Amino acid sequence: MPSHRANAHGTACEYHLAEKYDVRLVDDDGKRLDTSWYDGLKDGTPWEFKATARRHADGQPGNFKIYRKYHDRLQQQGGRYGFAVYRVRGRGTQILKTTTVRASKLPMLRWHGGGSHRDSRQAKIHIENVF
Repeated sequence: MPSHRANAHGTACEYHLAEKYDVRLVDDDGKRLDTSWYDGLKDGTPWEFKATARRHADGQPGNFKIYRKYHDRLQQQGGRYGFAVYRVRGRGTQILKTTTVRASKLPMLRWHGGGSHRDSRQAKIHIENVF
């Protein structure tokens, strides 16, 4: 299970990606758009943000987790992913690189059981397969 700090780094990346790619995270009333399958909208197109540490605390390289149930819906709706790679710097988050990819253009995904998390199969994408 990810740590509370990992979640904080992911949130920092999400806000960075939203600003960089001009993706709205809130509706006209200021309410968060976040759903189970996308994080924001740009010109009516749903966007999902994914972040990973360049290296995890155990030294293993980071990877992005994609959940099939949400990926299929994002793909059907013509959605996009925004990806960010970060490293922990002191108590903060240093974003090292970002990119965006149409959901239909992700590299080939190998789905496997995701356990009970998000009730969906998952795939892991290595950083170098996105950048």
